[in-house]
Amino acid sequence: MATFNSKYIFVTGGVTSSLGKGIISASLAKLLQLRGYRVTIQKLDPYINVDPGTLNPYEHGECYVTEDGAETDLDLGHYERFLSIPTSQANNVTTGRIYQSVIEKERRGDFLGKTVQVVPHITDEIKYRIQILGKTGDYDIIITEIGGTVGDIESLPYIESVRQLLWDLGDNNGVVIHLTLIPYLSATGELKTKPTQHSVKTLMEGGVKADILVCRSEHELTDDIKSKVASFCNVSKEAVIQSIDVETIYDVPNLMLKEKLDLVTLEKLNLSTKKEPDLSQWNKFLMRFRNPKSRVKIAVVGKYIELQDSYKSIFESLAHAGAEREVYVEVVPIHSEFLKQASSLKDVDGILVAPGFGERGLRGKLFAAQYTREKNIPFLGICLGMQMAIIEFFNNVVRLEGVTSSEIDRNGKHLVIDLMENQKRVVNFGGTMRLGSWKCKIEKGSLAEKIYADTLISERHRHRYEFNNNYKRNMEASGMMATGVNPDTGLVEIVENINHPWFVGVQFHPEYKSTVSKPHPLFVSFVEASQNYHASQE
Repeated sequence: MATFNSKYIFVTGGVTSSLGKGIISASLAKLLQLRGYRVTIQKLDPYINVDPGTLNPYEHGECYVTEDGAETDLDLGHYERFLSIPTSQANNVTTGRIYQSVIEKERRGDFLGKTVQVVPHITDEIKYRIQILGKTGDYDIIITEIGGTVGDIESLPYIESVRQLLWDLGDNNGVVIHLTLIPYLSATGELKTKPTQHSVKTLMEGGVKADILVCRSEHELTDDIKSKVASFCNVSKEAVIQSIDVETIYDVPNLMLKEKLDLVTLEKLNLSTKKEPDLSQWNKFLMRFRNPKSRVKIAVVGKYIELQDSYKSIFESLAHAGAEREVYVEVVPIHSEFLKQASSLKDVDGILVAPGFGERGLRGKLFAAQYTREKNIPFLGICLGMQMAIIEFFNNVVRLEGVTSSEIDRNGKHLVIDLMENQKRVVNFGGTMRLGSWKCKIEKGSLAEKIYADTLISERHRHRYEFNNNYKRNMEASGMMATGVNPDTGLVEIVENINHPWFVGVQFHPEYKSTVSKPHPLFVSFVEASQNYHASQE
């Protein structure tokens, strides 16, 4: 049998979707990390898309981008925000990528004419992908979250792969945590365990036994309920973990510590407890988050605003910054497609124009940029938000007629935002944008330098269109300065309106790098500027 250096934890879900496997995985990983273990988390998604890059945010929430340019599931954002360590392409795998890889091997003749089947070829590819991170030697424990719900057709190859891999790993090298639901029937006043029993049975029909049950519930689980679940699901009573509804996702690590999820897991992996997790820094964040000294209202203007997961990293970044500044950030979501009058932006202390793609909702973003500029309200434009601020500036300050973006009108007179040269030959849209981490050189004496306390930074990108440098001189002559550029390409990364108290547009996505332990300085400064604006209006 092969020797494995890393231990594996598999997290599955049952009964219903959206129980919070990602948060449970991230919380357990945080506790194990604080005990001194090197931990990472990967997500296996059962949909056939190759990656989330071409998925509509209404379908799947935001597309999260890693340092190495992978377009991944939003759960990787939770992993990074909790652990403060970067993820990579290897941390997110989809069924589409699995099948694509196997089919490419078949086309090359790698299988020597054999019939290609789900077992062993698809399952072997899944097992290979699961073990990539473990074979680097960088991690003691790999947590693998399996998307979807046990019993779904799409999940079957993953469950079979886990069954095979658990056998390969041998005793004490792999553990299965099954997240399930214990619903409360108000009509009878009872918590019902039957859905959990059926879910565990379905998992066992796939040859996988749950070692630990994490039970989501709206009410406390009594000892009798825990004993009943343990008895009918073939786990120890200590392995029945309550996950009651909490005020914020950042409460979950404390809840899992109280329930001893980390201790039960380490015992089943035959690992020492090392040391007690020190959550003092985490709890300082929670204390500031729960006990703000003031409040501000920040409008987030976007086209996918109905589904908050579409801008998950932005909302979490504002929460991190708010806690850092000891202020409650009340987010006012505004749909850019319907933003046409100033009353919608009344009484806000800051305006953030969110990223996006396509023409829908652009007029609202232009309106928000103009309103913010004219009223001296703090403004942060991210990606498309920056581009709309530039177009608005050219329209109403530089007063150049026919200004637009080639994303809107390819035949426009003045394309101040244009498709990058290397993008003009792109045919396939998946994974072909400017992605991942790129350097940015910041002008000395600029607001950006004050914010970052540095003149060379690195930020993550996800876009095709850029500011057209042919218009840079015109823009800067009127007061919109390019204070951050890529040192290799000269592409504009940051713009500032020097005639405004706090007006910053960035081509990159700072929200991807904000964590609980290290709130992003751009969001912290934006929230601080919003506080100052609020104080000036009183």
